[in-house]
Amino acid sequence: MVKKVDSERMFLKVQLPWNVIIPAENLDAKGLMLQRSIVVRLLDDFAKKRATKDLGYYLAVSTLESIGEGKVRQHTGDVLFPVVFSGITFKIFRGEILDGIVHKVLKHGVLLRCGPIENIYLSCMKMPDYRYVPGENPVFLNEKTSKIEKDVVVRFVVLGTKWLEAEREFQALVSLEGDYLGPVS
Repeated sequence: MVKKVDSERMFLKVQLPWNVIIPAENLDAKGLMLQRSIVVRLLDDFAKKRATKDLGYYLAVSTLESIGEGKVRQHTGDVLFPVVFSGITFKIFRGEILDGIVHKVLKHGVLLRCGPIENIYLSCMKMPDYRYVPGENPVFLNEKTSKIEKDVVVRFVVLGTKWLEAEREFQALVSLEGDYLGPVS
């Protein structure tokens, strides 16, 4: 189950089923310690998963909804517990307006970061009225002396996204073509 959080589309509230495997040596007759082991393992697994194409980047587990009955795995003695939890994910969508930080200035555009997304490309073709100025610290300038350089926050519109399965990450292509887009002061 996926729900939008408030009016922001980039943050999704999700309810996910998950299988948590607890090694036999971590099992304890006391229910509270077992529940703690399940929660710790769930958080660890959740952090390693990073992202999925459908849900985006996993940010946080908010609520553990249920823990199912454990099933012993025959060869290892480990116990598999089916759990259901609620969490928050981050995914950008086409047409969304976001802010990002420039981390690299290239001759043909800039690379930005926005939340957990590291590879957001803003082409010089999508920066109307900006021109590239080379040098030790290259920048893009326009006639109004507005400057796009490393570490500047830029507001942009998302043109498209691409999921890279091998890296488990998204890339995005963005533009400054529109009202109130560009460097944020």
